[in-house]
Amino acid sequence: MSTKRILNRPALYTEPPARPTAPAPAAPVATAADAGLLLIRLTFGLLMAGHGAQKVFGLFGGHGLAATGKGFAALGYHPGRLFAAIGGLSELLGGLGLALGLLTPLAAAALIGVMINAMATVTGAHGLWEADGGVEYSVCIAVVALAVAAIGPGRLAADRFFRWGGGGWKQAAFALGLGGVAAALTLGL
Repeated sequence: MSTKRILNRPALYTEPPARPTAPAPAAPVATAADAGLLLIRLTFGLLMAGHGAQKVFGLFGGHGLAATGKGFAALGYHPGRLFAAIGGLSELLGGLGLALGLLTPLAAAALIGVMINAMATVTGAHGLWEADGGVEYSVCIAVVALAVAAIGPGRLAADRFFRWGGGGWKQAAFALGLGGVAAALTLGL
């Protein structure tokens, strides 16, 4: 009799009957976060590309490579024209890469490296605020570039098809590390 009781004991927990569910909605093509990242990338990327084009090509009211090279030489970069080309192309190509979301960690590294150089040679001695000629602007650009490398460029980017397109710690470390090494090498020459 006791065996019958144990075997016929009602279960303490019974699962509720399955309910029919509606299919999950399709993922949107782009979220608000993707659109926000696109806005950040386009704004900073195109402004940096324009800044580089000023140095290299003299566009947008820039002085061009010859005059920019003289300025670089005055800062201690020799040969000035070569370093002006490197800096200008880093801004131009890094900015375009960031704007397109193409090779984002590499584009971020280019911008970070240029901004470290700008802080070390031009703005660092003037403190923090841009109004005093300080590092404020350069810090903002470097941090935005690093953040985009860490977050990833979003779905509205060319990198969405590549493994680094989702961002992450490795991508951020790559951007910061390569930008820092390139800046250190440049400053050491």
